[in-house]
Amino acid sequence: MSLRDQKLSFLFFLPAFVFMILFFVYPMMLLFKDSFFDDEDPSKFIGLRHYSHALTSDTFYQSLLNTIVYVIGAVAIELILGMFLALLLSTGFKGANIIRTLLLSPLMISPLVCGLIWKFMLNDQFGILNVIIYKLGLIKNPQSILWLSDSKLALISCMIADVWLTTPFMMLILLAGIQGIPESLYEAARIDGANKFQNFLHITLPSLKPVILVAVVIRMIDAAKSFDIIWVMTQGGPNGSSSLVSTLIYKSVARYNQEGYASAMAVIFMIILLAICSFFFKQFWNPNKKAVR
Repeated sequence: MSLRDQKLSFLFFLPAFVFMILFFVYPMMLLFKDSFFDDEDPSKFIGLRHYSHALTSDTFYQSLLNTIVYVIGAVAIELILGMFLALLLSTGFKGANIIRTLLLSPLMISPLVCGLIWKFMLNDQFGILNVIIYKLGLIKNPQSILWLSDSKLALISCMIADVWLTTPFMMLILLAGIQGIPESLYEAARIDGANKFQNFLHITLPSLKPVILVAVVIRMIDAAKSFDIIWVMTQGGPNGSSSLVSTLIYKSVARYNQEGYASAMAVIFMIILLAICSFFFKQFWNPNKKAVR
């Protein structure tokens, strides 16, 4: 590559580089710096006190546990539903394009609007979901299920909204992966007498492993930092039963002005996410393993 081409390549890369410095690297450095200074006196260095407070806080551990449950539950359901819908649409039945468009409609709204929609649908006074269940004769009255007020159901209710919103994303990624599998593999399997389940088990699923890995990691990170849906529907209540790390960090800054403590929790949470993502890629994205080839 000539010197002129190198300079031209650098100019094309420069806007993205500046953007990353201004909106990612610099805020991360400030976040890391703030975690070592006192909340009341930002100029006072206190070392690892905020980290010690977070790692010994029951509230932080409860929010972390809720986040883990939320991420695992939501992503697992989205993967199963997304796989089912992708396999169904890949058959190319009549009207598949129209149904695919309708299924992708939740992606067109923001998480904030999604939270508002499901907050009204799950309301125990006038929510349509309770009315439907009541009409089916499954509950005695429309106010029997307190979706957003029951500490056992609040987190599940938020997961339902998240699954409805982001399953189309999982479906779209998996559908693209399925359509990229060579048809010759299925033709050879049909000649050998393989049925549809064997085709899925030995051709579709192994071929989709890299796609599934990327989709799952992206959704795990996205679900772990969920805030809009949780805040609109429950604000982390009741009694912190639906509080995630993101809502706890927001409350610490907005309500209690604990910027240093919130920064320490954010740093710990990012380290946990990086460790989990690194583990996934080391375990499942290894070109030396035959299963991933």
